[in-house]
Amino acid sequence: MWKQISGFAKVIRRIMEKSPEGVHLLCYSQGGLICRGVLSKLQNHNVHNFIVLSSPLAGQYGVPDMMHEYIPVSGRELVYLVCYKWFAQRHISICNYWNDPHRRVKYLKNNNFLPLLNGEKAHSQMAAWKKNFLRIKKLVLIGGPDDDVITPWQSSQFGFYNRNETIIEMRKQTFYKKNTFGLKTLDTRGDLSVCTQSGVKHVEWHSNQEVFEKCIQKWLD
Repeated sequence: MWKQISGFAKVIRRIMEKSPEGVHLLCYSQGGLICRGVLSKLQNHNVHNFIVLSSPLAGQYGVPDMMHEYIPVSGRELVYLVCYKWFAQRHISICNYWNDPHRRVKYLKNNNFLPLLNGEKAHSQMAAWKKNFLRIKKLVLIGGPDDDVITPWQSSQFGFYNRNETIIEMRKQTFYKKNTFGLKTLDTRGDLSVCTQSGVKHVEWHSNQEVFEKCIQKWLD
């Protein structure tokens, strides 16, 4: 994921230079995490509204419905055996945001991407990344209960499982309460919008007219 962020940052920087009045950033699925990384690491960016469509912002802990024929739901319990190894962290994107709620210690110790991005694991760039991220004017989080890929779907709105697989919503997450990367600041200043839309499968978010009209359009005006 860090390699992808580096590549996207170069492209996005060129777009920003051609649009000094500012840009909106609309990112989908894994792309939402890539864009988050870009916004955290890119100094002096001019992104106004950051709109995130069904992205595993708090992590992924599930096998997409389309893969149940090959990997049973219970198979997710074993994914950490691969994903929390150094070679997987370097070469397999999903492993960088695989968040096993039953193996919190291993997640924090061995995952070299999401715990850093969300400030769950302290590092020397936390303050700088937070400052960069907070340059945005609005954060728009879009997701819904019929998404058949992002698991839990609430991850698209910074909610996630606890060890009992009960959903802990965004404002009760430690990274929100400690304001590790600026999420609470955005919420406090009124610059956080959450839009939930039912009946939308994962591959439909970017082409669903109702999602566009209800959740996206007003932020592009």
